[in-house]
Amino acid sequence: MPLYKLEDFEPNYREVFGGDDVKSLDLYTQGGVRVGSVADALVDQEGRFRYLVIDSSLDSSSKKILLPIGLAHINYQEKRVYVDGLSKQQVESLPEYQESRIVDEDYEENVRNIYRSPNSNVTYDRETYNYQQEPNLYQLNEQNNQTFKLYEERLIAGKSRVKAGEVTVGKHIETETAQIAVPIQKERVVIERVTPTTTETVVGSQDLQFQEGEVARIEVYEETPEIRKETFVREEVRVTKVVDQSTVEAQETIRREELDIDTSGNLDVNETNANRQEGI
Repeated sequence: MPLYKLEDFEPNYREVFGGDDVKSLDLYTQGGVRVGSVADALVDQEGRFRYLVIDSSLDSSSKKILLPIGLAHINYQEKRVYVDGLSKQQVESLPEYQESRIVDEDYEENVRNIYRSPNSNVTYDRETYNYQQEPNLYQLNEQNNQTFKLYEERLIAGKSRVKAGEVTVGKHIETETAQIAVPIQKERVVIERVTPTTTETVVGSQDLQFQEGEVARIEVYEETPEIRKETFVREEVRVTKVVDQSTVEAQETIRREELDIDTSGNLDVNETNANRQEGI
């Protein structure tokens, strides 16, 4: 199972712990002897704390080591982490932690071997091992590390985009009979016979005056209507969308758990308001 540095797994981990920073705490023995400080923490892929990275300082020995979280008792009020026994021999035997090194299964097993009690009956199998096999190393279920969760409900607002309808804009052709008046002109010939206004005698041979087959030609014209159709733009139709903004208010009943503290006897109980992640 891969392990992650605290800040790599959750960059805003300080907000998760209500402003507390485990990396600012000093490490003490139960007897009150300072043995180092917390440099970092390693969590698994589900965010559960598995190791504290300790910058140890026992006598003249100084190196970074891994401390299984089950051996640590964290007290944010005192800004201290207490450890159940950490000898100089253990520090010297533990493999040195280097940030550039990947903490794999074999590395973890080397660390566990140093902390295991001599009468431990755990048989290590790289393929099947899980942290639940050694709750004393990885579970914070001791009396001074109990976790009690209070839950509350919150209204989470979201919105989804759904199709409310559809507008189709198209065009079709309608026909009608149109009429147009075209004035035209048409020529006609008017033949008018009139009585001569003079009675003079035509001078010359009588044969010259009579010519058979004499013809007078007049061209007659008339106008005919020519009707054609032309297409032009009658109007333009523009189709656009506008967004109307409005606020919809919703109301729902939510629940919240509150802590009830019932003590018996002459006890001092200190209550702090710090929301911390499960397991630390």
